[in-house]
Amino acid sequence: MMLVKLGGSVITDKSRYRTFRPEAVHRLAKEMAGSGQRLLVVHGAGSYGHVIAKKYDLHMGRKRPGQEKGVAHVSWDVRELDTLVIEALVHEGLDAVSLVPGSCTMLSDGKLTSVDLDKFRRYYDMGVTPVTFGDVALDDRREFGICSGDQMMEALAREFRPERAIFVTDVDGVFSCDPHLDTECHLIDEIDQSTLSSLPRSERCDDVTGSIYAKIEYMLGIASFAKECLIINGNVPGRLAAALRGELPLCSRVRGGKV
Repeated sequence: MMLVKLGGSVITDKSRYRTFRPEAVHRLAKEMAGSGQRLLVVHGAGSYGHVIAKKYDLHMGRKRPGQEKGVAHVSWDVRELDTLVIEALVHEGLDAVSLVPGSCTMLSDGKLTSVDLDKFRRYYDMGVTPVTFGDVALDDRREFGICSGDQMMEALAREFRPERAIFVTDVDGVFSCDPHLDTECHLIDEIDQSTLSSLPRSERCDDVTGSIYAKIEYMLGIASFAKECLIINGNVPGRLAAALRGELPLCSRVRGGKV
């Protein structure tokens, strides 16, 4: 079984509010459907979630009056995105069912502390493909917060112990600096704990769900429940299909601890 995260930078145009990328999502859905693998799928919120979440500081919890408007708006937006993703998956041949984090998770001071994994297990055992995403969720200390797709990836990896956890992004993997800004960057093909200390400070802060620094921390944690964890470029046709076949496309990899 494979665990796949479709990053918000691939399924949406993150520079334009609520802009879906249907061609990319349908192509990735076709690659997943054609793999013959049992899958669990998580997707990011991209421009459907981050713009309004940042405007209202939802990742910080209750800080001021009026944030409930942001909670409602982001909840609505990410569910619309999820509907578009599910539509693409089903159209391309995956029997996908959405499980909404806002209804089955609990945070505590921003940390994911509870997930109703029994629902995921029941749907998976039924033979369908459970799909979840980054969402606004309740927080028992901050009132509300952001349950990120990466947090859901870690929770699902712990429960299902996948062969591979695959992060589908808009870059070839983890670089020594931002490849969008510096042509001298080089790809780091093997990631371990030392990678974190080598990253420039600019890579340690980003949007409301964290940075590439935080993503590597999640990958290192996820790798303890899987054989390996990959970051691949979903904008290159065939990369996801190759990873699902067990091949090693151009990527960054964390070797796992699962036997």
